[in-house]
Amino acid sequence: MRQIVIVGGGSAGWLSAGVIAADHAGAVQVTLIESPDVAPIGVGEGSWPSMRDTLRRIGVQESDFLRCCDAAFKQGSRFDGWLTGQGDDHYYHPFVLPQGFGETDLVAHWQRHQGVGARPFADTVSFQPRLCAHGRAPKQASTPQFAAVANYGYHLDAGKFGAFLKAHCVEKLGVRHLLDHVVAINSAENGDIASLRTAAHGDLAGDLYIDCSGMQSLLLGRHYQVPLREQAHILFNDRALAVQVPYPQPDAPIASQTTATAQAGGWIWDIGLPSRRGVGHVYSSAHCDDAQAEAALRAYIGERDIATPRKISFTPGYRERFWHRNCVAVGLAGGFIEPLEASALALVEMAAIAISDDLPFERATMDIVGRRFNERFTYSWERVIEFLKLHYVLSRRTDSDFWRDHRDSASIPERLAELLQLWRHRAPARSDFPRTGEVFPAASYQYILYGMGFDGQARARGADHAGVAEQYFREAATLAERMLPALPDNRTLLAHIARHGLPSI
Repeated sequence: MRQIVIVGGGSAGWLSAGVIAADHAGAVQVTLIESPDVAPIGVGEGSWPSMRDTLRRIGVQESDFLRCCDAAFKQGSRFDGWLTGQGDDHYYHPFVLPQGFGETDLVAHWQRHQGVGARPFADTVSFQPRLCAHGRAPKQASTPQFAAVANYGYHLDAGKFGAFLKAHCVEKLGVRHLLDHVVAINSAENGDIASLRTAAHGDLAGDLYIDCSGMQSLLLGRHYQVPLREQAHILFNDRALAVQVPYPQPDAPIASQTTATAQAGGWIWDIGLPSRRGVGHVYSSAHCDDAQAEAALRAYIGERDIATPRKISFTPGYRERFWHRNCVAVGLAGGFIEPLEASALALVEMAAIAISDDLPFERATMDIVGRRFNERFTYSWERVIEFLKLHYVLSRRTDSDFWRDHRDSASIPERLAELLQLWRHRAPARSDFPRTGEVFPAASYQYILYGMGFDGQARARGADHAGVAEQYFREAATLAERMLPALPDNRTLLAHIARHGLPSI
């Protein structure tokens, strides 16, 4: 396995190139070809904490990344209006695990002892919601690059991120970059891809082809005709309007979380970068037309003279197979559901790392690797769909068919329906998600369930350790009190990093 050819740039293409080139320096040649006429979609602006490990793995300096990608820190998500759409309806899904998670049954004791008017679950078991509410950064200026006081990912400019990765891959990792058009795909006798016919560079041969061509899915979808497993019957959103919004003042606060605000026919994301906000409305065309979606977006922003939003249409779903013969799809070429919980970029990272870790040394083992990859990522996509659906099925909103239809039992995956029955009597536990490398841990399900006011009553298992749980609740509150005055706000820390950088580990 000597030649890896990646079709398409953007975050998917360049992350795949970076991980493989860094892991297999000197052993393989990575070539990335992208059309000069096709721009990446460029709206995937939220990441998970895993991105810190990925960037470190490919040799990026965090200070350089933050400066070049107009990036900021993300400590989780805040959901506004998802439960009832009335009053102060919000909750957090932080990146920090609950204090004492796995040591005692926090949920049962929170439900039993907090009483009416209880503090929200996430605010009780984690210090991070208070950091987000006060706009605090997750680290100090003295904290080394990629290290954290509070667990964090990033908000970033997707276009600048792709350009940054390209420069790093080409200049530091030896990735060969071609701007050209793929005009034909040449097949070998056994059905593999033998080479790509290009407009200016002739035939481009490789041992493994990675399809990062976006929703076109030139290799896996168009050439191999691997079908898309559509998921619109479960998750209805299939359109998005995206716009960049300037801050009213240059020193305006930068949010510490992605804010997702429920609307009659979908929801609006709001992501804070140092220079601007990225705001968009994702919605179901079966429940909301484009004009209604744009009106809701403009009403949310509070300005009528914003730039014309960019419309993005997609079919929610994932490929029946991701690896076929000597071709594997990463990113949008393999599927897309919706941007809730920023799973798209995380799945790109997971796929790139899985390909690199199991990179076949010869064609004879590729089919084995491919079968394992397909099984793993089919499982991962199914868990993502269930987790995103969880946000909708727990809503009590009755203001539109969009929310009522999401609670229809026919639209709820069977496994999720079974888990919801179990969770009426106990909290989500690690045993519900037994695989190594689960996409979302049991703690994330707890944050969503009890943030959304799930009416199940968890019973403590084993000895009643109410005192232990209360100790962890106090610990979370104490940590918040200590961190709030010790951590700078996001803009202050990012300005310091722009001037002075971060210490090396």
